[in-house]
Amino acid sequence: MERLGRMGAATLRVALLCSLVALAGCLGKESDSDEPDIPAGELYNQGLKLMSEGKLRQANTRFGEVDKQHPYTEWARKALIMQAFTNYRLGKFDDCIESAKRYVALYPASPDAAYAQYMIGQSYFKQIPDVTRDQESTQRAIAAMQEVVERYPTSEYVDDAQKAIIFARDQLAGKEMQIGRYYLERREYTAAINRFKTVVTQYGNTRQVEEALYRLTSAYYAIGVVNEAQTAAAVLGHNFPDSTWYKDAYTLLESKGLSPSENKSSWISKAFQTVTGLGGGA
Repeated sequence: MERLGRMGAATLRVALLCSLVALAGCLGKESDSDEPDIPAGELYNQGLKLMSEGKLRQANTRFGEVDKQHPYTEWARKALIMQAFTNYRLGKFDDCIESAKRYVALYPASPDAAYAQYMIGQSYFKQIPDVTRDQESTQRAIAAMQEVVERYPTSEYVDDAQKAIIFARDQLAGKEMQIGRYYLERREYTAAINRFKTVVTQYGNTRQVEEALYRLTSAYYAIGVVNEAQTAAAVLGHNFPDSTWYKDAYTLLESKGLSPSENKSSWISKAFQTVTGLGGGA
């Protein structure tokens, strides 16, 4: 995606915005950006020129000066989205989020509002840690990308936003699995089951659900709840018949003289009746 991708396709409308450089014709000397009388267009186009030369930090400073010296102008609006973009390119994701959030708040009807919201999501997305760590950035990435989908449903960023949501939800499910496996290893079966149950009920359309069903088979059998163990294995087999996790679940039950058998009144069966997009594996 850059992990996702669209930042390249969107690389911001930079091509459109950079066409303004030709209109400036006033780049003349590199003026001190602290001077209060530099025209907004000149400051902005200095920023574009610096950006085209790969001088992102200096460009970012110029765009910031436009906003400081000429607030609430059209040039300030254009500079703010460019500042968010250069912050992103510099890896200053928190600064990008701040600039982009301000843009969305000030210019919600702007053609670039969808892009600003997308950059917020991408900035959170780039900060997603591995599953062993706190997943606050993952939650925020989902919320920000969901805003893209809901507020700007016709924008060019919707497809990538949806892909990001799928990835991030899988990450959250992976976190639940990591904790569940920890409890399972310690034979704290009830705590483990609760984590695997979360994966099945809240993240049933992620790739983590196959293993969750196998772990439920194992954990339920360990505490003697055989009918739930059989149901978990049966649901796993119905939805993911080629899964190695199903083969493991089947082997586990077979070794105990049992076989998968779905109890339609089980929470596991009911959970899968509400999940769409399943069948044949992830």
